[in-house]
Amino acid sequence: MMISFEYEWVIFLLPLPLIVYWLLPKAQQQQAAVRVPFYKDLSELQHQSSSAIKSKKLRTATLVLIWLSLLASASGPTFWGNPVSLPTSGRDLLLAVDFSGSMQIEDMMIHGQQNQRITAVKNVLEEFIERRKGDRLGLVIFGSQAYVQAPLTFDRQTVQRFLNEAQIGFAGEQYTAIGDAIGLSVKRLRERPGDRHVMVLLTDGANNGGEVNPIAAAKVAADNNIVIYTIGVGADEMVVPGLFGSNFGSRRVNPSADLDEDTLTEIAKLTGGVYFRARNPEELNRIYQILDELEPVEDDQKTFRPQKSLFHWPLTVAFLLSTLLTIGAIPWRQVLPTQRLPVDHDRDTKPASEEWQQ
Repeated sequence: MMISFEYEWVIFLLPLPLIVYWLLPKAQQQQAAVRVPFYKDLSELQHQSSSAIKSKKLRTATLVLIWLSLLASASGPTFWGNPVSLPTSGRDLLLAVDFSGSMQIEDMMIHGQQNQRITAVKNVLEEFIERRKGDRLGLVIFGSQAYVQAPLTFDRQTVQRFLNEAQIGFAGEQYTAIGDAIGLSVKRLRERPGDRHVMVLLTDGANNGGEVNPIAAAKVAADNNIVIYTIGVGADEMVVPGLFGSNFGSRRVNPSADLDEDTLTEIAKLTGGVYFRARNPEELNRIYQILDELEPVEDDQKTFRPQKSLFHWPLTVAFLLSTLLTIGAIPWRQVLPTQRLPVDHDRDTKPASEEWQQ
């Protein structure tokens, strides 16, 4: 925090009143001489002269303070606060996450335990969102339909909270509308200013719902300079227990048999992005680290210092001192009517000579 002056050259005006006082000719005063008939009145005149000198010094000091206050106001004093970091005007990055029913399949190993796909996706996405300082982040969830869960914002904590609050079934869980998710994301991104817009699409299935064809939506995205990175999530193999949960009769299946990798690859290719395959949380985490390299965060973070003009404070001081000086210069004895003593009409008004004779 500091105070600076916009017009520092005003300080050179400080001796201006003295220069004017020295250059202007002194006023010629012609007054008649006054004779003092009694020497005892000299002491009273001396006392009055001392009071006049003190009053003159006080008036001069007040005028000096007024002049200093006016100069301080004219110099443009400004208060500067502590630097405040601003988010950089980076890219708009929209996350489109599949919340269809298939995302409940427990084929993701986390800390030695099988977890649902959506749980692994949320865990990894939280770290990715936290690293995206300077980008506007948004969240689209899709299942049978596509919805904007979090609009584009610099507030990463809000996006994380909306991601954690989203549950399977929010957007319908019977179908996977990949084309609708791309179309909705394109609609949001192309309205934004700037020339760098990115979309990350994560799904575990194929487009079997909605009204928009994914390839057609990808072509529209490419026409609007929107890059789409696609991620296919889900393990290639998992063991399905046998009868009554025993190992007898268990079999190995491919839980990602419905994943349409060809379409996801084509979507990424059309828009200049890349398709990734995430079979476990470790691969998913590496994918997001690669995305950090492909779409690096802006390093030149901008800062600003809040400023507030203070010119009105010294100007107020000058105004108050001028008011007091003006009030003090008014001859109140001449302005205010003199108070007369009341006359007692009941008092005997006989001449003193008569009273003496009596």
